Amino acid sequence: MRLLIVEDENNLREQLADRFRQQGYAVDTAADGVDGLYMASEYPFDAAVIDLGLPKLSGSELIRQLRDKGSTLPILILTARSRWQEKVEGLEAGGDDYLAKPFHVEELLARINALIRRSAGSGDTKLRSGPVTLDTLSHEVTVADRKLDLTAYEYRTLEYLMLHAGEVISKTRLTEHLYDQDFDRDSNVIEVFVGRLRKKLDPDNSYLPIETLRGRGYRFNVSEGDS
Repeated sequence: MRLLIVEDENNLREQLADRFRQQGYAVDTAADGVDGLYMASEYPFDAAVIDLGLPKLSGSELIRQLRDKGSTLPILILTARSRWQEKVEGLEAGGDDYLAKPFHVEELLARINALIRRSAGSGDTKLRSGPVTLDTLSHEVTVADRKLDLTAYEYRTLEYLMLHAGEVISKTRLTEHLYDQDFDRDSNVIEVFVGRLRKKLDPDNSYLPIETLRGRGYRFNVSEGDS
């Protein structure tokens, strides 16, 4: 998952970025509303954390301009606890959720995870398809109750494919959502991750969860009975 954090407090911005990276997110940051609007408009993010008290362009105006462009990016707003009017303004501008400062980072993590699940049409913390279960909280993946040992990037790849199960996901789209802006992206690496995942998920080739559509990308196939 790829996250945008727009926060003008340097220490808080870096603290949040580090914590989300520890959780396996690719994270990009901006320190003011103008840069935040540019990044949110130009790059594909799965969610954004936007402080309302930003320099150059307020968080509310940033969100309003994004929504006017048709963006459906899930957005959590940060606001000072005493400024309830600001909170209302941010939600009316198009924010999906909010947290008042100071807050616990664990709550922010949980709220962002929930926003991403809801935007993908799933309210459950566990993604299931056939024998495969992926726990978005513990980052644990099991196949028929057998726990898999996945690298961070293998997990990210599988999580994104399962969140968008049934959709054809191009290598370019997958790459953009796995890596942050500064990462040296190589779409060929995706083939390696997908190849490893296939071997770990389905060593006997009996389930075939990840389908390759030549020239188009990959599709995680939803098993019968899955919702």
